[in-house]
Amino acid sequence: MLDDHDDIHPLFKGAPGTTGFRKLRKRIIRETREAIDRYGMVDRSGPRAKWLVCLSGGKDSYTLLAALTELQWRGLLPVDILACNLDQGQPNFPATVLPEFLARMGVPHRIEYRDTYSVVVDKVPAGRTFCALCSRLRRGNLYRVAREEGCSAVVLGHHRDDILETFFLNLFHGGKIATMPPKLLNDEGDLLVLRPLAHVAEADCDRFARAMDYPIIPCDLCGSQDGLQRQAIKALLDGWEAKAPGRRAKMFSAMMQVRPSHMLDPALFDFAGLAAGGAPIVANSPDIPILR
Repeated sequence: MLDDHDDIHPLFKGAPGTTGFRKLRKRIIRETREAIDRYGMVDRSGPRAKWLVCLSGGKDSYTLLAALTELQWRGLLPVDILACNLDQGQPNFPATVLPEFLARMGVPHRIEYRDTYSVVVDKVPAGRTFCALCSRLRRGNLYRVAREEGCSAVVLGHHRDDILETFFLNLFHGGKIATMPPKLLNDEGDLLVLRPLAHVAEADCDRFARAMDYPIIPCDLCGSQDGLQRQAIKALLDGWEAKAPGRRAKMFSAMMQVRPSHMLDPALFDFAGLAAGGAPIVANSPDIPILR
C-alpha cells in the first residue's frame, strides 16, 4: 500500500515520500505484526473479532491506529476496528479534535464522555498525582464501552519503552519482576487487553506521528505529571541509552528470554526437586513450569 495509489486510506494521505519515512513506516508495521503474531492476539480459527482501539490523541495512540488500519487494509489483520476516545472532563481538553479527525479519516469511532476528572480531584489528596486512580477509572469505562459495542478486546497504545519503564518501576518500587504484558485477560475473564506496539520504540512513534502531522493532544492536561516516578525511570534509561546506544533493545530482548531456573522464585521452578545425578535442565523444557 503505497502513497501514490488512489486507494490509499485517508489516514496515510500526505505521508512524506522520503526514504527515511518509508523505512520508519515499514519498521513500525513489521514490528506491530510481529507482536500480534508472537503473542497470538488474533484467533484466526474463530469468528471475526472486533477491537476497541483506544485513542487518547497522543503520538502513541495515533501510531497504533495507523499501524492497525494499515494491516487491516492489507488484509493482514482480520478484525473490525472501532476507535474510541474517552473524554474524562480534564480542564482545557480540546473535545472537538478527535471526533473531527476520525470523521475526516473515515474511521469508525465512538466518543464517550465521563467526568472522572472531578472524581479524581475529589478523592486524591493534595500534592499526590492523579494518574493511578485516573487510570483505573478510565480502564473501567473502556471495558464498559467494549462490552456495549460487542468488542472482544481493548487495544492500548503502550510501546516498548512503556513496558521497559514498567519493569523497572516494579523492580525499584514494587519489589517484583513484572511488567505490562502484551496480551492480558481482564479479571472478569470476558475481555482481552492487547498492546500491539509492544515491540515498537517510543522514538519511532514520535517520529511517525510528527511526520504525519497528526493533531497531538498533550498528556498533561490535568497538570499532575510533574515528578512522576515514571519520568525518573525514563531519564535513567535515556542516560543508559546515551552511553550505550542499543541498550533499551538489549534489555527488551532479555525480557523475552526468561529462564526460571536461573531466577529465585520456587513457585516458578522446582529447586527442591533439583538434585545431583538428576536429569539436566534443558532450556525451554516442558518440565520447567510456565511463567505466571
